[in-house]
Amino acid sequence: MVTFSKTEIRDLIISISVITILFAYMFNGTNGTIGMFLLLIPISLITVGLSFILHELGHKVVAQKYGFYAEFRRWDAGLILAIITSLFGFIFLAPGAVYIGSYTGVITEKENGVISIAGPLVNIGLALIFLLLGFSIHPWLTSANMDIIAYLLITCTIGFNINSFLALFNLLPIPMLDGSKVLKWNMPIWLVTIILSGVLTYLSYNISFI
Repeated sequence: MVTFSKTEIRDLIISISVITILFAYMFNGTNGTIGMFLLLIPISLITVGLSFILHELGHKVVAQKYGFYAEFRRWDAGLILAIITSLFGFIFLAPGAVYIGSYTGVITEKENGVISIAGPLVNIGLALIFLLLGFSIHPWLTSANMDIIAYLLITCTIGFNINSFLALFNLLPIPMLDGSKVLKWNMPIWLVTIILSGVLTYLSYNISFI
């Protein structure tokens, strides 16, 4: 059973709120209007906020299935850095992470690898869902329902791009990222997932449903 502490829920809400507002601000641009900013908040929440929280919960669920302690904690310095960088036209996203510990003091290489790959797999799954939804919704785009369908298609386009990139980035074999732990555990699985996320990322920069 997956459990959450009050502190963890608070940290998740704060992190997701900051991420959502910052990316809505970025999507809106310096010449955007307040009305457009408000319209972009749900898109930002569904695409970026959802991608972030489900990635972290992927780690948490698998870790708790193994019987480990696993709780998300926000990183205030990372949130402040994200706010500062957004003023310069990009966002350095490091709002927090799931901290995992074993009550016995032992986490095997396989357990660490499986826990680590859970987050990127969630993003790959979300990327495929957004991709399929985009293709499914696109035929319904007509002049009569352009506003609503176009809004949904923009959401699918951003969701596909964000999740593909998050999966690829986190699977890089760099210490502290998920990829280094997955590679140490199982090279073939790491290769398959990073190649798949790379292909999806490439497609996400070449496919737009609008």
